[in-house]
Amino acid sequence: MAESAKTVATGEDVVEFLKAQHERIKSLFGEVLDSKGEDREELFVQLRRLLAVHETAEEEIVHPRARELPDGEQVVAARLDEEHQAKEALRDLEKLDVDSAEFDEMFRKLSRDVLAHAEAEEQKEFAALAKALQEPELKRMRNAVEFAERIAPTRPHPGVESAGANMLAGPFAMMIDRARDAIHGKG
Repeated sequence: MAESAKTVATGEDVVEFLKAQHERIKSLFGEVLDSKGEDREELFVQLRRLLAVHETAEEEIVHPRARELPDGEQVVAARLDEEHQAKEALRDLEKLDVDSAEFDEMFRKLSRDVLAHAEAEEQKEFAALAKALQEPELKRMRNAVEFAERIAPTRPHPGVESAGANMLAGPFAMMIDRARDAIHGKG
């Protein structure tokens, strides 16, 4: 059974919540690399799901608010480009045998890229949010992120990297993804 995004975070505000998810993502990358066969497949599905819901929530809730901060447009544009590339890599990895050399090579690159992305988010976007926003707003944003994750697609959808695109495509993608997860027992 896939671990939900909500169960990995303990912080009260959106910044702490998302940082805790980044730690779980980092851990899952290591677990996937250290496993083989069915265990590797199951861990990869958990990672893919967590990345999908995490990025969707950031795109719907966090990035729009961060755009309003000084230099926010540039910071968010760079993160969205990184997210798009990661979604494409995840989509390509889904098609490969998890024990193949090609999967290993692509997965290691994805791991480096996603962890660099998370670091950039924490240093540039999350730090700016924590500095600019009051505690009540940061807590409300966490609640909104948790809600967005509960209804987010569970698979990568390259090209859907904005709040508007997620609002339009998200509900349909979520239904399709969750149906696929149920049919294939991966979710």
